[in-house]
Amino acid sequence: MPQISLHAQTKKTRAQLEKEKSDIQKRLAEFDQILKRTADTKKSSIGQLNAVNKQLQTRITFINTLSREVSLLNTEIKETENSISSLEKDLKNLKEEYSGMIYTSSKLNSGLTMTMFIFSSTTFKQFYMRLKYLKQYSDARKKQVELINQKTDELAAQRLTLEEKKSEKQLVLNQEQQQKQQLDLAKRQQQGIVNDLSKQEQDLRKKIAAAKKQQENLNSMIKRIIEEEIRLAEAEARKKNSTANKSSGSNIPLTPEAAALSSSFAGNRGKLPWPVESGFISKRFGTHPHPTLKGISEDNDGIDIQTRPNSNVRSVFDGEVTKIFTVPGYGGTIVVKHGEYYTMYSKLKVISVRSGDKVKAKQVLGQVYTNKEGVAEVHFEAWKGLQPMDPSIWLAGR
Repeated sequence: MPQISLHAQTKKTRAQLEKEKSDIQKRLAEFDQILKRTADTKKSSIGQLNAVNKQLQTRITFINTLSREVSLLNTEIKETENSISSLEKDLKNLKEEYSGMIYTSSKLNSGLTMTMFIFSSTTFKQFYMRLKYLKQYSDARKKQVELINQKTDELAAQRLTLEEKKSEKQLVLNQEQQQKQQLDLAKRQQQGIVNDLSKQEQDLRKKIAAAKKQQENLNSMIKRIIEEEIRLAEAEARKKNSTANKSSGSNIPLTPEAAALSSSFAGNRGKLPWPVESGFISKRFGTHPHPTLKGISEDNDGIDIQTRPNSNVRSVFDGEVTKIFTVPGYGGTIVVKHGEYYTMYSKLKVISVRSGDKVKAKQVLGQVYTNKEGVAEVHFEAWKGLQPMDPSIWLAGR
């Protein structure tokens, strides 16, 4: 395989860095909007702390990206300086060669004009050879002048490039310094929120206990829904001429159409669109320590995604709305069936679909609820039969 030139590699790396910077800046803008809404309530909350923490992580990533860009610019500046040094050397050699040609010409023609040199030939062949020699010599001198001009132009262009890269480096360094200052401000804001929340320990413990009970009620509800789906599917499979059957590894009899949908859902692991267009995971799947209370852990059978107020909540895949219900603490909840897989969307204030509706990927199901602390957060779960799964591994990366 042919080797990729250093210039091409550098160009590709620069393009990747620019894309990374653009993506990070978009996410920072999203988090700023989310944080601003929570800060408007003038009361510290876990949602506000989550937004600050995410903003901090993203800003650190941005600073690291800027540092990589500075390193790359240093490499490019060094390469340009080496190129300038090489061009200066080439130009010096060309000028010396040209000076030598002029000197040789003056020595050859000392006391003898070009015309006399040609017409003093004793034979026609000598006349022809002298004429040819002078033509070649004249062409060589013209070529040398062209090379000198070419190298001079290249040198001027490289010097301009060097100045541009140095200016670009300074801009990136300024941007990096600005981000570090904003990072320090965010860290102080983070500490302030943590201090405020530590004074609300009793209230937080009550909220954690209530949330645990609400999570248990939610899990109980979705399990009953899936158990009923399995019971109905098994009853349908026992009917004469039924096309449903239970494939290997499946907990529920499926028709060929449902089996195809189930297989397609499974094949899109890590590629599913997010249930909201913007936002971040504020609480992950599984058991995790509380962000401010020591010795306290929280369980989550799904993920919570903090987003902008009034954001649309979307189906992550084609399927059928199998149940719509309300659970205290989780508000409006929708369960969508994708063969033997189920996705659940909670904390909705508006629901735009009905039970039995067929939905497509990215179709709007409803609108997220915003609590009194200014936090807009959708709770999202994914199940295979009666087994909850980590939804984050099914969603496309951000």
